[in-house]
Amino acid sequence: MTLSRTQATFAPPVMEARRWLEGVAFTDAKPLINVSQAAPVDPPPTPLRSEIARVAQDVPEAHLYGPVLGLPELRAEVASQWSTAYGGSIAADQVAITSGCNQAFCATISAIAGEGDELLLPTPWYFNHKMWLDMQGITTVPLTTGDSLLPDPEMAAALITERTRAIVLVTPNNPGGVEYPADLVQALFDLARARGIKLIVDETYRDFDIRTEPPHTLFSDPSWSDTLVQLYSFSKAYRLTGHRVGAMVAHVDFLAEAEKFLDTVTICPNQLGQHAALWGMRNLSQWLSGERAEILDRRAAISDNMPTLTSRGWKLLGAGAYFAYVEHPFSMRSDDLARALVRDHHVLCLPGTMFMPEEDPAGARQLRIAFANVNRAEIAVLFDRLARADYAKRD
Repeated sequence: MTLSRTQATFAPPVMEARRWLEGVAFTDAKPLINVSQAAPVDPPPTPLRSEIARVAQDVPEAHLYGPVLGLPELRAEVASQWSTAYGGSIAADQVAITSGCNQAFCATISAIAGEGDELLLPTPWYFNHKMWLDMQGITTVPLTTGDSLLPDPEMAAALITERTRAIVLVTPNNPGGVEYPADLVQALFDLARARGIKLIVDETYRDFDIRTEPPHTLFSDPSWSDTLVQLYSFSKAYRLTGHRVGAMVAHVDFLAEAEKFLDTVTICPNQLGQHAALWGMRNLSQWLSGERAEILDRRAAISDNMPTLTSRGWKLLGAGAYFAYVEHPFSMRSDDLARALVRDHHVLCLPGTMFMPEEDPAGARQLRIAFANVNRAEIAVLFDRLARADYAKRD
């Protein structure tokens, strides 16, 4: 019997990892440290919740179908703020609002590729990207990054075929945490343009980039829309994960193709979430600056505590935004190690095997630590627990 596309696709990794908690007894003296998922666990700030309540009560049309590509006011606000932030020119009709950034990616792929086509994904990759490509019958071509976690444009060029439709980047990266240098992003943009394919840049974590200058200058190119599709999520910035609000920025004609997908799947983005995102963009810049400062401090705490592990053979490959990506020193595979860390040390993290092709041995040596929901003191405890892990070392 032929498998369905979902049957042939691996299970959602975060859901799988949660099942590892079953049967493990955690205590007040040694509670679980959960660094498996990169999503805010706190609700939106009180003023934003008040605005959501006001809209729910006072704006009747917020409970009805809205425009497929999103509220015009929110599209215009994204265009205006992005134009300023990137030093470029973006029009409101080049912005679409989606039901989360994952849907923005799915809509983008549906507008770009069909069955049998190919996309280049740097490894380690964001597993939901790989899952969607599998479910669409699109071939994922791994672009190996090595210890730097940065893709090589020359290597990418060698992998492009007549079936290649796009190169996908995530910066700051999930799962690696690394921030792609502007010249690297530009080089991959130039490559995509020269080969007549799209460059998809997922900037879900752009609000937590350590750099104060624009992370790239692609939008300053007057013809950026012939090649670039940018994706974004409001979930991390304003803690709107449950409201599912994302964005895609692309050519007007491209958005018309994506609209077919969006209209078929959800008809319109969540109206309350869109109003919340718009209010947040207009009123929470100072609050978001504080959130960014806290995340950057937690990133610094990773570096501050890393000597505890490097002395025991661990290696930090990348850190930034919500993530640290590490190489462990043990002979066991990282998927087995991740389960053992839950059982023995009450730490839940994700193994590199969830972000890599099965045939790539690097995944078995790596772990992702999502540190956004653990403060500096908890990070110190986390590293102490990892340092106590005592398993057979690799030769």
